[in-house]
Amino acid sequence: MANTFLNYTSASVGTSPVTTYTVGASTTAVVIGLNISNVTASQIAVDVQVAGVYLVKGVPIPANSAVSVLDGKIILETTNTVVVTSDAATSADVILSVLEQS
Repeated sequence: MANTFLNYTSASVGTSPVTTYTVGASTTAVVIGLNISNVTASQIAVDVQVAGVYLVKGVPIPANSAVSVLDGKIILETTNTVVVTSDAATSADVILSVLEQS
């Protein structure tokens, strides 16, 4: 079983849901970090869904600031997704760190 550390990013996330990560076939992933930065001059609120369930909903991020939305590790299985949505257009950048086991 191969273990690989990887980062996945999404830039300029807005009001349409963006799939930052989908677990590949025959793979298990351990989410070890999920940071979201507000790249605007106004406060935004973001949602993060993992496997169709909210990890956070409407979390506020002050202007030109960032938040780590993960307080521990999350295990994802094949076809699970991480989806991010903001309440403002092109307002958030996302970096997701995972350990993939395949």
